[in-house]
Amino acid sequence: MKAESLMLLTMLLPLAGAMGIVITRRWPNVREAVTLITASTVAVLVVMIANRFVSGEVFSLLVAEPLPGIQIAFKIESLGMLFALVAGLLWIVTSIYSIGYMRGHNESNQTRFYASFAIAIACTLGLAFSDNLFTLFLFYELLTLSTYPLVTHAGNDDARRGGRTYLGILLGTSIGLFLLGILVTWIVAGTVTFTAGGVLKGKLDPAWAGLLYALFLFGIGKAALMPFHRWLPAAMVAPTPVSALLHAVAVVKAGVFTLLKVTTYIFGGEYILSNDVTGILVWVAAATILLASLVAMTKDNLKARLAYSTVSQLSYIALGAMLASKSALIGAAMHIVMHAFSKITLFFAAGAIYVAAHKKLVSELDGLGRAMPITFAAFLIGSVSIIGLPPFGGMWSKWYLGLGAAETGQLILLGTLMVSSLLNIAYLLPIPIRGFFSKPTSGKHYTEIKEAPKTILLAMTITSLACIVLFFYPDPFYQLAAKAAGGH
Repeated sequence: MKAESLMLLTMLLPLAGAMGIVITRRWPNVREAVTLITASTVAVLVVMIANRFVSGEVFSLLVAEPLPGIQIAFKIESLGMLFALVAGLLWIVTSIYSIGYMRGHNESNQTRFYASFAIAIACTLGLAFSDNLFTLFLFYELLTLSTYPLVTHAGNDDARRGGRTYLGILLGTSIGLFLLGILVTWIVAGTVTFTAGGVLKGKLDPAWAGLLYALFLFGIGKAALMPFHRWLPAAMVAPTPVSALLHAVAVVKAGVFTLLKVTTYIFGGEYILSNDVTGILVWVAAATILLASLVAMTKDNLKARLAYSTVSQLSYIALGAMLASKSALIGAAMHIVMHAFSKITLFFAAGAIYVAAHKKLVSELDGLGRAMPITFAAFLIGSVSIIGLPPFGGMWSKWYLGLGAAETGQLILLGTLMVSSLLNIAYLLPIPIRGFFSKPTSGKHYTEIKEAPKTILLAMTITSLACIVLFFYPDPFYQLAAKAAGGH
């Protein structure tokens, strides 16, 4: 199959899957089979594309030019390939998990859930493969709209309120700031096509570069930097598989991916470093890293604690982008991968606890690990990976981020990363420790509680093992991250 056709097929297949899900809505087994087959096929196609891309094949496609100079076009580069691999591989795992969760919790509107999820994946792949800022912006906005029904899935007042916050912040920042940044870039540079080394060198007075970068930094609301982070905790009213989509597979990763893409292919690392473009802005990311970690420590609700953990971890990626050295950019790209597999494991475990034991609070988990050892072991693995300890994949991304801070002489930021890792320990490790070693409250014994359904356990086991495999074999993602950091 031609490269262009293969890329187009991969982006359109989730939409076809969504139609198949709606058509088969009366037969849940068939509907879920359609979901699994579509997700599996997309995963295979993404891996095929990655193999051909690494071998040197060029994937480029012009779909339309609605206005002169404004193209809807796709072209695969290293960073987009890395993001597409994460989304494509984790969709199938999340689908396996969702079947057990949605049935185990007797959720309503399951057809709408699976169809909206498939559409969101299509938007994510379109965003990953975008060749210019206009195309990326289009799919960025479609991703926001397609995930709104998932955020408001429960249909109650809390869900609607969370959905309003979700839409309000994401659409407000993107239209008010992100779009303005794109228009300024187009006017100044004459192009918004992603280009190795950036498009602004020699065209933008460095005195204005920091302001333009700030438009992107705060306009890309999905990156969840403070103070534009509240949509993420607000969206935790959604079912756990949606939280996994938001935190690991698509939405927040789309935000930090977009910021990395703008940094690498619009500004260029050399331009940022030589003109100190992000000098003050890096402290916004540093503050978010620490403040969100401190807030996470205060949260008794398990999903809320994980949500603020995500806010903190996303700013690791933003910090790496703004440091702009090769090591920092590699660390930022690698953290997209490592955090995705680690955090999805934590949300899978949180959902398993809710399905099996109907518990949402950390304070209610004492002794529960002895009744649900697989779930709490998975949570422990995901936690240690996020903390950045060997032998788990999270170590590599944190290593390169720390190296990037040291290379650029930012020793205070290096200290920030170290302190944050200690805070990670403080708000994550007590959860499995309480589960395994604390006595149940009020003398309760959990003999009547068993592990969650098998599909949930299977998904958790896969992502937990991936956290370990990524320590010993990070090469496929590292090669893509290194190539992107080099500007290709």
